[in-house]
Amino acid sequence: MRWAPAVVAPVAIAAAVIVSPLAAGASDLPVKSPADVLRLVAASDTRSFSGTVEQSSDLGLPDLPATTSKGMDDGDAANLLELALSDHTAKVWVDGPTHVRVQVLDKLAERDAIRNGTDLWLYQSNGEKVAHATVPDSRKATPTPDATALTPSQLAQRFLAAVDPSTKVSLGDATTVAGRDAYDLVLTPRTDATLIGSVSIAVDGRTGIPLKVAVTARGAGAPAFEAGFTAFSDQKPDAGVFAFTPPKGASVSEQKLPTGAQAKDAAGAHHKPAVSGEGWATVVSLPAGSAPAGVADDPLFAQLTQPVDGGRALSSSLVSVLITADGRVLAGSVPVSTLQTAAAQATGQ
Repeated sequence: MRWAPAVVAPVAIAAAVIVSPLAAGASDLPVKSPADVLRLVAASDTRSFSGTVEQSSDLGLPDLPATTSKGMDDGDAANLLELALSDHTAKVWVDGPTHVRVQVLDKLAERDAIRNGTDLWLYQSNGEKVAHATVPDSRKATPTPDATALTPSQLAQRFLAAVDPSTKVSLGDATTVAGRDAYDLVLTPRTDATLIGSVSIAVDGRTGIPLKVAVTARGAGAPAFEAGFTAFSDQKPDAGVFAFTPPKGASVSEQKLPTGAQAKDAAGAHHKPAVSGEGWATVVSLPAGSAPAGVADDPLFAQLTQPVDGGRALSSSLVSVLITADGRVLAGSVPVSTLQTAAAQATGQ
């Protein structure tokens, strides 16, 4: 997930590339150009909101095994995949950057990620497990988890922050999301070298907050991934929403966030990616040894990937990932063949 922005949204706002008609002023929205809507998003100062988000995926991947019965300390990779790729409903409360709660609702359980000032909580009701950490005073030097990473507003920002001349920006017909009038901002790659056909972002006409994101694969008639609000309020949530007390009987593990030199060392420990290609056809490559030890023996790995020349590949309608025999990892919104070519060029083959 760390490299999702580079993989899924390989496209800074450039007004010069915005060449399309004005939006038809449907409903009560004033007529705007694509550049106007981009400015509306950039100028949005709404720091407090709440709502219900529904996420759905149809990436052409095999069904993932049930993972919610596992604890936080085992099956983490499977849990992250399930959270990112499966259908979910979540409740979201935000009051500035230091008061955030996301509650993912599973069939018979829930998962909560909460930041309440300096307190960070992760709670999984199935298994009654709680993790707690305290944000150090040196917050600028210590990144903290962003619990809203998969909400429509954060997903949209990842796409919009990387728009360049390889992207056509236009407006579709005005729409309604969660009972609110919204502009339909459409990003279309100017290349056929990517798996992505278009990205549709519904922008709230009053606040400028992205309310829904839909990503459609090239040549497809329906989105392969959608995340959108079904209920939304721009009113400040009640402070009690962010208060959390571990349930009686729950096991609580205390975690310590790195600070100062520790944080710098932890950041430096991650493999740095190499980037090839450009725009929507960007390929991100991690060096040999990046793949976790023993990944080849993981049943989930075998289920999601298939053998190809040079390694094993995960191929979906929007993103491809190649893990080579020597442990390199390549990913992008491109066909697997593009990743194989990039892998071969990197080794001089």
